[in-house]
This record gives sequence, structure tokens and C-alpha cells, in this order.
Amino acid sequence: MAIEVHVELRTRDTTNAVERGDIVFIIDVLRYSSTIITALANGALEIIPTPTIKKAKQMKQRNPNYILAGERKGRKPKGFDLGNSPSEFTRTNIHGRGIILTTTDGTKAFELAKESARPVLVGGFLNAEAVGKKLYELADENNCGVSLIACGKKGKLSIEDFVCTGRILEMMPVEELAPSDSALAALVASKGAREKVAELVRLSEHGKYLERIGLAKDVEFCTRINRYSHVPIFDGDRIRL
Repeated sequence: MAIEVHVELRTRDTTNAVERGDIVFIIDVLRYSSTIITALANGALEIIPTPTIKKAKQMKQRNPNYILAGERKGRKPKGFDLGNSPSEFTRTNIHGRGIILTTTDGTKAFELAKESARPVLVGGFLNAEAVGKKLYELADENNCGVSLIACGKKGKLSIEDFVCTGRILEMMPVEELAPSDSALAALVASKGAREKVAELVRLSEHGKYLERIGLAKDVEFCTRINRYSHVPIFDGDRIRL
């Protein structure tokens, strides 16, 4: 039987995926999911997604050895150890340590996915092939559908997240999928972008904003394809390999 595939275009629609009983996959290319992938690749023990700055600081008080990281409007909040740039999460900075991470959009998807009875995966362009294979494997094992959550920005579609969902679907055996219209559209967008993904993301609203505030290197890094081969998984509380 073909595996049903849905693409949700707003963070708040993560609840639809949970209600369907799908494997959930969360994508926030610029920059939340890219930072998570990079941090775990560089030896972070785990990442705790936290919805607000206040709760993140409270979590830090209970876990003083953890790194407090995050962003608001793209910038590191006052009193935080790190921002949300993947380049900050070097082996020297984070190896062997836990991270408390709060961001504007991506964190909300994890809050909504806490009730999921299925695995919740995290990814982006950086691990597209690995996560595409894992999504198919888990859906096949669990005899269920797949929902890819393109987090977007403040409730609106982000082209980078949408195209990334398509790129990940391309890594799955498409002939064995039953894609929704939104999933088909994401596939078309990904195939249209091809090797021009980095250029497309640079021209996106969020890409241009990050460039304006001096974070153009983050945009370039987050659009690298298949840099990593691991798949972070959220257990309802923490994200680990």
C-alpha cells in the first residue's frame, strides 16, 4: 500500500499531522533545524526546545551546565550564551554539553508535536538524503503516513522550507508514495530549483533579512545538500541522535 504524504505549510498545522497519526518531520531551514543538525553532529548531548525566553532562562537555572541558545528577530537574546547560527555550534563550544534552544518559529512546532504517538524527526537540506530514507523506513515499519512540517515564518509560507520538503521527498521512493497536492507542489518546486537552491533561498524574504543583519554566511551554510548523514529525533522532551 502506498504511503500517504502530506506537507503542512504552517507551524500551527503540526496538530493535523499528530491527529492523523503520521510520522512527523519538522523543517525550519533558516535556521533552527540546521542548527540542531549541526550541534548534534559536533557532539552536543541533546537539545531541549523551549518556547519562550522566560522558560529557557528558567530551564538554564535548573541546568546550569547547559548552554543557553536562541534568537529573536534573528539575533541572540540578551544574556544568552549562543545565538542560532550553525557556525556558533562548533565542537569546541558544545561538545559533550546539553543545549537549551528557543527560536521564533521552529520551537513552536515541537511544542505542538509533543503529543505525537509517532516519531518526530528533524532535518533540512543538510541531511536531506538521510532523513528521506529514514522517513520512508519508519512509515513502512509503522504502516502509517508521513507529514512534513514546513515551519515558515510567523504563520506564512517560507520558500526555503517548502522547497526543502520537496527535496526530501525526492530522496524517497516516489512511486511508492501517495502524495497530497501540497506534497506534489513541493516536489515540483524542488525539481524546478535543482542546483539553484542556494540562490533561491538567498532571494527569499528571510534570506534577505539575514543578509541585512550580517548573517549571509548562515544562508549559504544552511543550503548545503547532504552535508550530514544523521537524523535527529525528538522524544517529546529532548532532541537526540
